[in-house]
This record gives sequence, C-alpha cells and structure tokens, in this order.
Amino acid sequence: MSQAYDLAEDARLASRLAHQAGELLLKARELTEITGKPLGSLGDAVGQQFLAGSLAALRPYDAVLSEEAADDVARLERSRVWIIDPLDGTREYSEGRADWAIHVALAVDGTAVVGAVSLPALGLVLDTAAPPQLPEIPGPLKILVSRSRPPEVASRAAETLGAELVPMGSAGAKTMAVVRGEAHAYVHAGGQYEWDSAAPVAVAQAAGLHVSRLDGSPMIYNQRDTYMPDLVVCRPEFKDRLMAVLG
Repeated sequence: MSQAYDLAEDARLASRLAHQAGELLLKARELTEITGKPLGSLGDAVGQQFLAGSLAALRPYDAVLSEEAADDVARLERSRVWIIDPLDGTREYSEGRADWAIHVALAVDGTAVVGAVSLPALGLVLDTAAPPQLPEIPGPLKILVSRSRPPEVASRAAETLGAELVPMGSAGAKTMAVVRGEAHAYVHAGGQYEWDSAAPVAVAQAAGLHVSRLDGSPMIYNQRDTYMPDLVVCRPEFKDRLMAVLG
C-alpha cells in the first residue's frame, strides 16, 4: 500500500522530528545520572522510540530503515523509505561533547531527496526544507576525518594538497561543518551504513556541495546491503582537485 505525500511537507516533517528528537536527547543527558556507554545506549533508545513512533503515526504507509531497529526487507519493495539515525555520534553524546547529531532522511527510489540533521548541542537544524547557503571559506584547506578512524586516503590527499586534517565525531556533524563553512571537505573510508549518510547527503546536496563515493559514483539508498563504506563531501570549487587525488 502507498500514499502520495508532498515532498515539501516531508522536508518540514523531517526537520521538526530531528529538532524534537534532539531536544529529548539533550534533556535525557541533563536529567540522568547515567554516564559512559550506558548513557549512549539510553540516547539511542530515546531517539529510536521517538522517531520510529512518530513516523509510524505520521507516515504509516512508508517504510523505515534505522540503525537501532531490525531491518524489515519489505522496504526493498517500497518507493519511499525513511532512513534514520536516532543518535549519530553515540560516543560523543556519552562524553558530553557537541559533535553528535540526529539524522532524518527520506529516500525516494534510491535517492535521498529529503533530509534534516539536528546538531542539538549547537542549537541547529540544517535541512532540505530551507537549504543552507554556502558561506565563503577563507584560509588554508581543511579536510574533516573521523576521530577514531582517519582514513589513509584522506591523509594522502591532505599531504598532496597541503591541507590540514581535522578530526571530528559524527558523520552528520562533519558533513554539516562543511555546509557551514568550517572546512572544505569531509572524506571517509572504511565503514558506514545508509543511516550514517542519508540525511547529511540530502542536506549537503541541497546546499550545493559535491557528494559521492570515493570513486565518484552517486550515493544510492535503500539497498539490500546497507553497508556504504566511503563518502566524499566537498565544496564545488574544490571538487576537481580533491577527486583527482582520491581517484
């Protein structure tokens, strides 16, 4: 069964849900005495319950793919699939850091067309409902990488291009940092899943950034295998130089 929805309203819904989930997670972290990994698990559970419950009520005819729920392969037969990460950057959340995010995306026929990324600790939601404008970015080249798994390919690219590698948590936080003009690119290799990138990719593309796999191929969602090991997000004026080095 399917139902037609307006993508503009879907985008506004994604933004509201990402914001509301972020507020819940901030409150949970403030009120609980739990710390460390159990706090991260609590955040995952709170975000999952809110987002999954909201989508079940508000978009009952759509499929949902989430990091925190069993995968229902019936989604493969659906055109519209919500792809959510109730807490991207669980480690950072549990450590009291700011570089964690909430991801809410909608993929239609494999393309992430709607997305919202909430950065609750910064009081920000970036979304496709009102795509951000790319600011000017002066200064030396900066490439964002994982705090825990900086990829060798990014290190080689930085050395060749004379860029600085900047570690940061959460794929959503890193992608939004490029959108916000804090860095020229984000390069990842070595392991992610669809929920790690769907919402950030939708927002980044809406803002005018280049987004692709390391080999330049597009990001395709709602696949049977949800593993998406690599990602490049960069400013358009930096694309040719960066992709030539990565390729």
